[in-house]
Amino acid sequence: MKQSQRNYKRIVIKIGSSLFCSGDRLDCNRVSKIASQIAAIVREGKEVVVVTSGAIALGMSALGFHNRPKELASLQAAAAVGQHELMDVYRRFFKTENLNCGQVLLTWEDFDSRSRYLNAKNTLLALLKLKYIPVINENDTISTDEIRFGDNDRLSAMVATLIDADLLLILSDVDGLWDAQKRVIKLVDKITPAIKALACPTSKKTCVGGMITKLEAAGIATDSGITCVIASGSKDGVITAAVDNPLSEGTSFTAKNETLSSKERWMAFGAKTKGKIIVDDGAKRALQNKKSLLAVGVVGVEGDFESKAIVSMRDKAGDEFARGKIRISAKELDKVKGSRQDKEVIHRDDIVLL
Repeated sequence: MKQSQRNYKRIVIKIGSSLFCSGDRLDCNRVSKIASQIAAIVREGKEVVVVTSGAIALGMSALGFHNRPKELASLQAAAAVGQHELMDVYRRFFKTENLNCGQVLLTWEDFDSRSRYLNAKNTLLALLKLKYIPVINENDTISTDEIRFGDNDRLSAMVATLIDADLLLILSDVDGLWDAQKRVIKLVDKITPAIKALACPTSKKTCVGGMITKLEAAGIATDSGITCVIASGSKDGVITAAVDNPLSEGTSFTAKNETLSSKERWMAFGAKTKGKIIVDDGAKRALQNKKSLLAVGVVGVEGDFESKAIVSMRDKAGDEFARGKIRISAKELDKVKGSRQDKEVIHRDDIVLL
């Protein structure tokens, strides 16, 4: 089925901080237009989850910071001040459209823990059932990794996989992915190294990430069977148009037909790996044929992990090709690796191919 013919029921919309702020001021006109478009698709029976940036940007403005602070404590202070400002913006503008919203702050740990991952999913689905729009942001006031290295592009993709969304719409101040001649690429069937080479980092003071993080997010979404669109949030009607036909706006990324299960999505994108297992060529072929990993195929172990941890499986060249939930600790594995006994290290049901 072509993307333009699909009925997208559950939609995750990522809104970049550049869409909130014009210079050092809130762009009320743009926020109002975004809220009215979301209201329009909600009235059509769609379920919408918003993943938003902007807390640090709004906090910087409130605190009088002209440049993004490098000191972690100052970043967290800006996030603390800005988070209140950000939710007040959403509450006010959604209220004018007769919409209600609820705030959800997440950290990577909420995805890393399987129980917290499922709890987050249940909370979001409960909000949708109650006709409230979840407004999600990273908990930047306490999450040092997210402030120092993170961005909300990846978070939006992980949220989309978490709730089994149909469409991920990433809105920014760019029209989409450009080719070498600075023309927007309308459709990407596969994210190849050549496609990634077209991405370049952002230089904006209030943002981190750039097109490369958007491509990584698109990869997570499409690997999970979710169509993704990267488009300009400043364009009038972009949300309603993209939901009606993803090929009409920005760059559309084709969802893969073979989708991952909820458990496989968690292992592939949510959980943090606690170590690495190096396998020989025979073991790699067996794993790619959906076989279990046996101790005989293991040639190296890195990390100090316990049983039931999620580990990365790599070939002898160091390339990651799978992840899985280990049945023994790193110390035990180091003792039995390469042995001829038929000891099962990771069961095939606990392996996801990347």
